[in-house]
Amino acid sequence: MENLNTILTELGISKVRLAKYLGVSRQMLYNYLALKSLDEWPKEKAVKLLSLLNISNEEEIKEIEVTGEYIMNVESRLNEGVKNTADKEILADLKGFNKKEQEILSDIINLLKEKLATDKTKDTYTTYCYLYQFLQSMDNNKELEYILAYMSKSLGFTDPMEFIYNRDQQFIFESIMFSAMTLYNNGGSSRTKITDAHKRFVQDIEHKTEEKLSRTQELNTAKIQALKELGYTEINENNAKEVLEKIAEIQSRKV
Repeated sequence: MENLNTILTELGISKVRLAKYLGVSRQMLYNYLALKSLDEWPKEKAVKLLSLLNISNEEEIKEIEVTGEYIMNVESRLNEGVKNTADKEILADLKGFNKKEQEILSDIINLLKEKLATDKTKDTYTTYCYLYQFLQSMDNNKELEYILAYMSKSLGFTDPMEFIYNRDQQFIFESIMFSAMTLYNNGGSSRTKITDAHKRFVQDIEHKTEEKLSRTQELNTAKIQALKELGYTEINENNAKEVLEKIAEIQSRKV
């Protein structure tokens, strides 16, 4: 089993992904790897592992030559195996989506699960909190779509001349983003200018937050007044429409 652990390390296969490929928990995988030989493994799991490594028996592990091509072939088999296993787990939750939608949702869910399972640091958790907030905000900020498109293009996943959103706006945004990223990668501007820019960035956020709080307070005041004028003590399913109309009326009086 020492040879097996060495090969798995050389191939860069994480225990989480291998466990998913075999259809077992990580703890169960650790138990398997602690055994003396593959003969002690459940036959089905041993056969699946041998298939992944493209060998016939445990003795051939010592003869494996880890080349770039071999790593790519193993990675391909591993990805397909993990995908098939994961699909069985989550397909029941994807009813109502077409095949392409199911595939992308499955890929995203599996990637997030794998990343969170293998990296328990605060940074990783916070990063995915940011991602969740990013997705939540996409409907109200079209620039977030442009950011995703820009990153996909710059990383080589998408043709740089593909524009699926507003072509003119996306073109301008990507050009500005490229200029900004070039400046960042080349060391940026002077420290004083960078500090001033970040200060304006903070001030802009604070201003937006104040506006939001002010708007919230204004709506709350209008809601209280509307309930009072209508003789209600709270908003419920029966009076919601009437109360909302009264709030709109109260706000229009100030115009």
